[in-house]
Amino acid sequence: MPAQQGPVVLGIETSCDETGVGLVRDGVLLGEALSTSMDEHARYGGVVPEIAARAHVQAIVPCVRAALASAGMAASDIGAVAVTAGPGLATALHVGVSAAKAYATALGVPLYGVHHLAGHLAADLVDGQPLPNPLIALIVSGGHTSLLQVGDLARDPIVHLGDTLDDAAGECFDKVARVLGLSYPGGPAVDRGAAGHDPTALAFPRPLLGRNDAPYTFSFSGLKTAVARWAESHPDSGVASGDVIASFQEAVVDVLTAKAIRACRDRGIADLLIVGGVAANSRLREVAASRCAAAGIRLRVPARRRCTDNGVMIAALGDLLVRAGAPPSPPDLAAMPGAYLERAQLGVPVTLTPTAA
Repeated sequence: MPAQQGPVVLGIETSCDETGVGLVRDGVLLGEALSTSMDEHARYGGVVPEIAARAHVQAIVPCVRAALASAGMAASDIGAVAVTAGPGLATALHVGVSAAKAYATALGVPLYGVHHLAGHLAADLVDGQPLPNPLIALIVSGGHTSLLQVGDLARDPIVHLGDTLDDAAGECFDKVARVLGLSYPGGPAVDRGAAGHDPTALAFPRPLLGRNDAPYTFSFSGLKTAVARWAESHPDSGVASGDVIASFQEAVVDVLTAKAIRACRDRGIADLLIVGGVAANSRLREVAASRCAAAGIRLRVPARRRCTDNGVMIAALGDLLVRAGAPPSPPDLAAMPGAYLERAQLGVPVTLTPTAA
C-alpha cells in the first residue's frame, strides 16, 4: 500500500522586492512563480519600501495563480500555507502575511509563519538531500551576514556564532558598486566587473580576519571606506578598472570563507552550508569549494536561482515544519520586521523536543 502523501504547502515570500510563491509536498517542488520590482528601485540605488509593498499587492494573486498553473493544481489542492513573517521591510511583510492569512482562512488550512533566514537555510531542500545535522551555515545577503550552528532545522534552536557589526556583505557590495560607478544591484555588477581580472592587484583590508577575540564576527564598513578612499585618490579613473573590482570582491570572499572554515574546524563540524543572495557570487562559490576541499569539509550551496529571495524556500521550510509535527501559527500572526533568528518558526511557543546532541 503506498505511503500517504503530506499536504501541498503554499509558500509566500514578500520580505523585500521579490514576490515569491512556491508549492512543495514531501520535499518535492511542484510549482513556483516569482515577480520582482527591482527595476523600479534601480533609479533610487536601493529598495524603496512603499514601492516594494505596492508591487507585492499587485503581484501576489497572479503569482499564486501562476504557481498553481505550473503545478497543474487548483487552490483547493493546497493543504497548508507558509509565509515569511520576518524579518524584512514592514510594509512588504504585511502584504505577504495578510495574503497568507486570507488564503489559509478561505481554504480552511493551517498557517505557518516562518523566519526569512531559516527559509534561506531550507532553500536547497527541494534540489538536494536533507540537510546534515549538525552543520555550520554562512548566511550572506544584502541585510544579513551571520555564521550559525544548525541542528534539526524544524526542531532545534539555531546558535549564532557571529554576526556582522555593521554593513552586511551584500550591503557592502551595493555601496561599493555605487562608489565605483557600477549599476544597481551591486552584487551582480561586481561579479561581472571582476570576471577575468586580477584579484591581487590591490591589497584592500580584511576586517577582523585573524582576530581571536572576534573569530566569527564580521565588519565590512572599513573595507567600504578603503575602496571609497581609493576612488577619491583616483578622480580621473572614471568607472573603476576590473582589477579594482576584483580586488574588492576578493577581500570580501577571503573574509567570508576564512571565518566559515575556521568555525567548522573549531566546532568539529564537517559540513558547511552557504546561503543568501551573495551565495550566488561566482568567486565566493569558487573559493569556498577550493578551501573546503583542502580542509576536508563538505560544502553545500544552493543553485543560483535559489540563493536570492523566492517562495520555494518558504514552501520548503513550511513543508519541513508540517512533516515535523509543528503546531500552526495563531490566526493573529503578525509581521515581525526585526525578528531575530532563533528558530525556524515565528509566532508560536516552542513545543517541539530538540533532537539529541
